[in-house]
Amino acid sequence: MSRPPKGVDEARQELGGRLRALRQMAGLDGRTLAGRLGWPASKVSKLQLGRQSPTESDIREWTAACGAPQAAGELLVLLRDLDRRYAEWRRQLHQGHAAVQRSWKQMEESATIIRSFESCWVPGLLQTAEYAAARFREHAGLFDSPRDTQEAVAERLERQKALYEPGRRQRHMVVSESVLRYGLAPAPVMRAQLDRLVSATTLPTVRLGVVPHGKRLPVSPAHNFCIFDDQLVTVEIASAELRLGQPEEVSLYRRVFDALATSALYDAAARRLIIAAAESWA
Repeated sequence: MSRPPKGVDEARQELGGRLRALRQMAGLDGRTLAGRLGWPASKVSKLQLGRQSPTESDIREWTAACGAPQAAGELLVLLRDLDRRYAEWRRQLHQGHAAVQRSWKQMEESATIIRSFESCWVPGLLQTAEYAAARFREHAGLFDSPRDTQEAVAERLERQKALYEPGRRQRHMVVSESVLRYGLAPAPVMRAQLDRLVSATTLPTVRLGVVPHGKRLPVSPAHNFCIFDDQLVTVEIASAELRLGQPEEVSLYRRVFDALATSALYDAAARRLIIAAAESWA
């Protein structure tokens, strides 16, 4: 399984450090505290070092055993932030891909400006039904999740209706040229998908940029991410979807996005690049 980004490790370590400080203030060593709690000493050690995430019950029991039950509230806030940061894909997909699409729709509807970068896939809001079906089948096979492809595609297409609604919502999407070139679906599907991207460059609610191969980049396009109103960032890695809300994290991803966006081609230049890629799939 992929290792979570450093921000998640740091959050877990911060929580562990707070637990350790409470133990020390109570004048307890690790084995004594473990005895009071009826836990193995290894669990106390792992929680303190940030190698294991505590449950809400663990935090309440720990603070009570240290004579500081009033400290539980602040620690539970940190724990919930950690849980929000690292949501396991397997847990998310337990109810199927359609449920995940409905969750994304809710986030999109609550945001005014969405900025996203994709290094591998066509953004979900711009996918054709056939391309989306290929993605859902891929994930169902990879994660052994429910094979609700037809329902999931319908939910994804439902999300796309917002692109044609007049209003103040804007989507600024930047993709790598690799998105146009990777063979993640049969050639006819790829050709139709790229035709859809050409059309998307003319939508008034969408600003679509393509970072061309060979372009000297100011930052590395390490992974896909999406920024909602400069308040929340979602990051997709192989094993999880991270949701990051700390101001410094959001600010960092905004700087990365802006740097990649300035390297992208737009409008007629983007269409020429997309059309050239589409012709290669003929």
